[in-house]
Amino acid sequence: MKSAIKVCSAWKHEHDRPVYTLGSTCPVCGGDASNSAPAPFDPADSYGEYRRALRSRDRD
Repeated sequence: MKSAIKVCSAWKHEHDRPVYTLGSTCPVCGGDASNSAPAPFDPADSYGEYRRALRSRDRD
């Protein structure tokens, strides 16, 4: 299912906080809006083990 809520793709540079919209453009700056949902989790991710090891190594 595709998310209808989008966020301004340039919010980190143009705004002090995320700007959400239902349209395809940002209502404040006119920039493109992208999907605000995180990437789906895939338990069969072949690189997940390496990514988790790297993340835990960065914490130490």
